[in-house]
Amino acid sequence: MWGLVPLFWPLLKPAGAVEILAHRMVWSLLFVGVALLALRRWGWVSELVRSPRKLGLITLAAAVITVNWGLYIWSVNTGHVVEASLGYFINPLVTIALGVLVLKERLRPAQWAAVGVGFSAVLVLAVGYGRPPWISLTLAFSFAVYGLVKKKVNLGGLESLAAETAVQFLPALGYLVWLGTRGTLAFGSHGAGHTALLAATGLVTAAPLVCFGAAAIRVPLSTLGLLQYLAPTFQFLLGVVYFHEEMPPERWAGFSLVWLALTLLTWDALRTARKNRAAVEAAVAAARTEAGRAETAPAEAGRAETAPVEAAPAPTAPAAGHAGGEAGAAPVSAPSAPPGR
Repeated sequence: MWGLVPLFWPLLKPAGAVEILAHRMVWSLLFVGVALLALRRWGWVSELVRSPRKLGLITLAAAVITVNWGLYIWSVNTGHVVEASLGYFINPLVTIALGVLVLKERLRPAQWAAVGVGFSAVLVLAVGYGRPPWISLTLAFSFAVYGLVKKKVNLGGLESLAAETAVQFLPALGYLVWLGTRGTLAFGSHGAGHTALLAATGLVTAAPLVCFGAAAIRVPLSTLGLLQYLAPTFQFLLGVVYFHEEMPPERWAGFSLVWLALTLLTWDALRTARKNRAAVEAAVAAARTEAGRAETAPAEAGRAETAPVEAAPAPTAPAAGHAGGEAGAAPVSAPSAPPGR
């Protein structure tokens, strides 16, 4: 979804980047509010209000994602789609660094190799621009910090987005009202279709962020970072094929390195998945074998204890009478004592 979103923002012109950003905030809160109302999931609100630490983290998340959203919209609508995609190529590297340094996560050797190739790709792409890629770096660091904060807050996708957009809502609404008083508000001024598209920013914003928020609390941050190479790949292709942005050889070389990194990651993921499945199957088989032994052990013990009873009648002749009966009774009563205790 994030890979295809550059196709959407140009449809909102002539609205400016800041107005589009304000609409994202306002309509996203309305969208997730309706979803939470339908699902009747409001219990988290009271818990969040009673936690100043979580409120602070939510405010920080809202601040960094505001920077990320606004800069990305401006980049796409001013012809910097390829540079914006470079930001999301860099982002997984920053996310992985945060995962290793802050959360003490560990990478497998193949993952380290993929990260090294990806870092080389970023360098080659940056050289292709001939200047520090400030758009790319800002997008990368803002979204990496956002992912880390989401990990710390540990709220569900819908709940987290609702809390963040609640922080953004009043400033965004105030800005839209201010534009309206000046007569420069694009909303409602360019036909019903344009108005509907501006309102759809809530859905376009919420759907991928809900998925991201749900993933951030379920998978390691390093894995989350590596998977994020997919979105800039689509964005990069759109910038080249659809928006026809300039592509010197250095950028093509960097893009090839990115695909090499993705190939390494895919191979490592498939190999690890096979190993994990084999380990789980072996553990399940061992557990079943152990359970079977535990079930059969009492029966075997019972057969061992009753073995003398079967042998006892042999010395008892039919003419033994009462004496024979008493002699046979002793072995019978002995095995029955342990269960009674």
